[in-house]
Amino acid sequence: MYLIGDIGNTETKIFLFDQNFKIKKKWNLPSIKISKRYLYLNMRFLISKRSKVKKIIFSSVVPKSFFLIKEFLNKEIKKVRVIELKQINLKNLIKLRVNRKQVGSDRLANAIGIMEKNKNYIVIDFGTATTFDVITNNIYLGGIIAPGVNLSLENLINKASLIPRIKLNKTSNIIGKNTSDAVKSGFFWGYSGLIDNIIKLIKKNTQKQFRVILTGGLSHLFKNSLKGKPLIKKDLTINGLKKVILKLKI
Repeated sequence: MYLIGDIGNTETKIFLFDQNFKIKKKWNLPSIKISKRYLYLNMRFLISKRSKVKKIIFSSVVPKSFFLIKEFLNKEIKKVRVIELKQINLKNLIKLRVNRKQVGSDRLANAIGIMEKNKNYIVIDFGTATTFDVITNNIYLGGIIAPGVNLSLENLINKASLIPRIKLNKTSNIIGKNTSDAVKSGFFWGYSGLIDNIIKLIKKNTQKQFRVILTGGLSHLFKNSLKGKPLIKKDLTINGLKKVILKLKI
């Protein structure tokens, strides 16, 4: 069995796969709640299967959470090394045109998960931040980090007394007739414009055409509002980590 996880600022996803990469169990944990006790109470199923786990790999942008998860796994699954993606030499898998210390391992995993020889991709991940990663012919060129949609909305609600708490959804109206609709329009069409413009600038800068891939929590919301018919790839980060296991034989 393989244990593969992605530790984000908001959510931590952990998958237990069998030898054929069929999902046996999945955990979605709020990263802020992670502690030794919380892990023990929520991951008892894993403890019952620990003797079958052969490889463990994570991507993480939250060192404290990774430390707690690693400590928990080291105690429960003693003979298997807990690996974080950036501890691995990835030179035989993907070429990096950036300082790897300055790139989140989730973004590297996304790039690995989608890359193909002689293909160009822009991966847009709607997480705590909205990130853009540019991959051409198995080369990671770099990317862009913009404020996350939900993070920006939450910040606006917290700072502006008269802004109501709303749930963002797709809207066809540009001009809102009340505060809620005005905020929804601003965020939906504002981020749609931001994304389309960044894609246009990437194409202009590189003089290349790209397939656009969306992943992360709000990817479904923007799929049909963007130019170029982007594709949604759910759990792209996890699939990238799976590819690392298969290609590099860690």
